[in-house]
Amino acid sequence: MKKNSGFTLIEVLIVVIILGILASLVVPRLAGRTEEARKQAAQSDIEGGVALALDLYEADLGKYPASLEDLVKKPADAAKWRGPYLKKGLPKDPWGNAYVYRYPGSQSDGMYDLLSAGSDGEEGTEDDITNWKKE
Repeated sequence: MKKNSGFTLIEVLIVVIILGILASLVVPRLAGRTEEARKQAAQSDIEGGVALALDLYEADLGKYPASLEDLVKKPADAAKWRGPYLKKGLPKDPWGNAYVYRYPGSQSDGMYDLLSAGSDGEEGTEDDITNWKKE
């Protein structure tokens, strides 16, 4: 007699259904964490890397730059410029958009405003990530 070994179609279908149920429980949780990680990365850029470069520029020249481009490319009127202050060029936020920089800032007295427009890419919405406290 010949012995058949392997799985029946019913057994394979049951395993596939169970894997589908498990995936439907796990994937939404991971998707939420990905978005939270993007928000934290943007906040880290705003409060860390870009802010440090802006502060170094201000320490060298006595004022903040007119644009973020001045951190990587020497402005014509900047004799004491010791950059580039951002070694890898201007960073993009985790959603692929440029950070928004304004000096003088309207939100930070005597300072600059720096923000990411967040996942929707629109400035002034609830998901913006900023260097000032929102009320």
